[in-house]
Amino acid sequence: MPGIPSFLLRHEVVVEPLIGEGPFGSTYGPRTAVRCFRDDKRRLVRGTDGSEVVSETTLYMRLSETCPVGSRVTLDQGTAGERVTTVITAARRDGGGLPTPDHLEVTLL
Repeated sequence: MPGIPSFLLRHEVVVEPLIGEGPFGSTYGPRTAVRCFRDDKRRLVRGTDGSEVVSETTLYMRLSETCPVGSRVTLDQGTAGERVTTVITAARRDGGGLPTPDHLEVTLL
């Protein structure tokens, strides 16, 4: 299966991918609007350093999107509930040709 069907990508977020660390802090790439499926549910996940972190939101987006750990993500842009948060984990879910929807699973603070 090629990926998550388009009709399920009901939400839009703005992603600023982390490029690296510089002398003045983190450096981010250009802001990009990304279609995704959003699940607002609190859950305990492991960060890249092995620590336990509480995730408030999980996003499911196309496998072709770029959203590395540490990236900034803006939810509900332009509304009273706008929130800027950080990527805790980003996991590629590729079925390797099996009939499963390939996608990128991103957990947010």
